[in-house]
Order: sequence, then structure tokens, then C-alpha cells
Amino acid sequence: MKAHDGIYLDGAWRPAAGRDVIEVVDPVDEQVIGRVPAGDGADVDAAVRAARAALPAWAATPPAERAARLTALRDVLAARKDEIAETVTAELGSPPAFSQAVHASVPIAVAGSYAELAATHSFEEKVGNSVVHHEPIGVVGAITPWNYPLHQIVAKVAPALAAGCTVVLKPAENTPLTAQLFAEAVHEAGVPAGVFNLVTGLGPVAGQALAEHPGVDLVSFTGSTAVGRRIAATAGAAVKKVALELGGKSANVILPSADLARAVNVGVANVMSNSGQTCSAWTRMLVPRERYEEAVGLAAAAAAKYGDRIGPVVSARQRERVRGYIEKGVAEGARLVAGGPEAPRERGWFVSPTVFADVTPDMTVAQEEIFGPVLCVIGYEDEEDALRIANGTVYGLAGAVWAADEAEAVAFARRMDTGQVDINGGRFNPLAPFGGYKQSGVGRELGAHGLAEYLQTKSLQF
Repeated sequence: MKAHDGIYLDGAWRPAAGRDVIEVVDPVDEQVIGRVPAGDGADVDAAVRAARAALPAWAATPPAERAARLTALRDVLAARKDEIAETVTAELGSPPAFSQAVHASVPIAVAGSYAELAATHSFEEKVGNSVVHHEPIGVVGAITPWNYPLHQIVAKVAPALAAGCTVVLKPAENTPLTAQLFAEAVHEAGVPAGVFNLVTGLGPVAGQALAEHPGVDLVSFTGSTAVGRRIAATAGAAVKKVALELGGKSANVILPSADLARAVNVGVANVMSNSGQTCSAWTRMLVPRERYEEAVGLAAAAAAKYGDRIGPVVSARQRERVRGYIEKGVAEGARLVAGGPEAPRERGWFVSPTVFADVTPDMTVAQEEIFGPVLCVIGYEDEEDALRIANGTVYGLAGAVWAADEAEAVAFARRMDTGQVDINGGRFNPLAPFGGYKQSGVGRELGAHGLAEYLQTKSLQF
């Protein structure tokens, strides 16, 4: 795991114009493990120019050839799976087993899915007396977060390349080493120079420059709703397309007929996964009032098992943010039944797996995204009350429903204002569209719906 001291521009590693550097810190031992350039506006401009120059040839490349490059990329990522997992563990603090099973494996599957889509997708259709062409939208500015560093990169770059777009990537400053490893893989896979470019840097500098650049046709951003609003406003001024995957406060609705123990245990595992740093985490557990204390006891016992099984959060700042929310929950009257704000270790940015009971829907911890291993257990009176609570936030990214009768769960899920719902613990599907309602975002990622975000439509009448 060696950090490059330049940016990946027009098919080669080149010195950055920006003189500053970003130190990459291991969240477990708080030691610096690498330094990368803090690219600036000049670096972004050079990368966008390279992407624009490469666009005509790549857009004209037959889909089968684009599919071949994506297949090669998937194969390179698969061959470097162990290195990917080790890098994510080092800069994110993810436990090695989770890094292997999720952080390294899922992006490989997603890259493979877009290789297949590039080869099989119909980019042209006949509609009456018209022929409708689906063409690449152009240069994509991709701004990715740190919580799933490689998955979020692949979920943007792979469909963009499949569509015939060129890309400038600005990854999160906390996890740039994974992004550099991805750039190496792109190079090894034989993707032509300029089709993919990487600028490491800070969000307010490099990220803002990328969102504002007139040479960018689409900004694809994953991160906080607050930053998403600013990017949308910037893009709107230029009438530029955006794809935004933002925050969440997802409800895990356990209906009275459900297997309570299973639903609670799976729900706790979902929240603790990746140290709670998952935008789609089911951070609100809704249970029938008559079984409330039983559910609380099960949740507390389940959370206690994660004390030494989850990793740290990504930074000291993130740890203080999460601990601040826990203190806010106590101050507003929620009852701690597991965890709390105290640091569980002397070193590293760890947060105790935390469960709140006696949470009311209007409390801060039940309304705002915490992005840490914190679960709120909320009681409901009947199904209509559960639906009101589930839909009662500004977010609508994901959720879950549990019931003995699958049809009962599906009927409830159809009434939820959210983009994705897992029924009785349904498995992740890399081909299913992922994205949110309300302030959780605009657009979809993954599968054919994700590919469509990077295409524009032209009709020819005969």
C-alpha cells in the first residue's frame, strides 16, 4: 500500500499543481499511514480538460469494447482483492473480515454487472416512426464518500464508462489510498488515457471546483444532504444534471406477527455493520407497544456482543459528532440500555455500540442522521401509527419490514416513502436500483437504472 505523490491525469501519474498534502490516518492507532496531494482548482481543470479531450473517441467506442475494458477492470480488482481489503482496513478501520466480504467483494460484483450491461444494453430503440438513441451525457464529475470507499467509486465510474462517458473522480480525503489503488486498476485494465482521471483533495476546494466546472456535464455525488444541497444549487445555476445519494434515517418496522427475536437481531447487526457508517442503516427500530420491553432487552443483549467486533469510526471529528448525538439523546430523555458516550478504548476512534429506548419520534436522535453505531427503539400503537412514524422524517433512503406473512410485509412496504425496502431480511441485490425519496437524494445507482443516469436521449423522426 504505497501512496502516490501525484494525481492520475490523462493516463499517467503527474505532479499536482496544489502544493498542500493530505495526511491519511489509521483510525485504529491514529498513526499517519500515507500522504497524498491536496489537489486544487488547477488540477481539477487539467483533469476535466483531459476528460473532454478523450470523450469523442470513448463515446464512439463500440459498447462491446467498453464492456471488454470493464471486464478487464473487474478481473484486475479481483486479482487485487486482498490488497483492496488491507487498504480499506488501514484507512477506514474496517475489521479485516468485513473488508474482505463487503468492501472488496461488492465492488467486484458491481464492476462485473456493468461489464455485462455494457455488452447487452440496448442503446437504441424504435418508437413508432422514430428511432430513439441513448447517448453518453458527457464528462462526469464523481465525488465519493469515505464510508464505502471502493464501492461508491465503482458504483459511479463503472456505469459512466459503460455509457461512454469520461470521468473525473474526487474521492473523500479520509480514504484516498483506495481511490489511488482503483486508478492503478483502471490503468492496468487498459482504459484509454483521459477516460478516467483522479484528483485527490479537499471537498471545499477540489470538490467545489469540480461541481462548478463548466466542462462537467453531470455531477454524481454521494454524501451528506447539506453538501448535496449546495452541489444541486451550483449545478442548477448552470442547468447541469446531478445525481445525489444523500442521508438516511431508515425505519426497521417489526409488525406484530413477525419473529421478534430474529428481526431484532438482524436489525441490530444492520446498524452495527461498518460501525454504523452506512447511509441506508436501519437506525430506527419500530416495535409493537405490547412487546416493547421484550424488544429492548433483545436489542441491548445483541448490541453488547458487538463491543469488540466493530471497528472505529473514520476520524476523531466523526467520533465526537456521534458522541455528541448520544449525549443529546440522554439530555432529551431517551434511556440508554447499551453503550453510551464514554470512549471504550484509550486509543483509536471507537464508539460503544449504543441502543436507546424510550425514544419518541420527534427526538433529535430519531430525526437526524448520526452515522455511528447508534440504534433507537421506538414503540408504536398500531399499523397506522407505525407507518406515520416510519414516514415521519425528511429522509427516505431505505428500510425494512418484518411479518410472518410476506404479503403483509409487502403491503406495508408499498406505503413507505423510501427508495428501497428489505422484506424479512432480504439480501442485497447489486442489480436493483438504489436511491432515495425526499431529502435522501435524486436519481438511482446500480443496475440498468444506474446506467440510465449517465445517458441522454435523442430521437430521430422518419
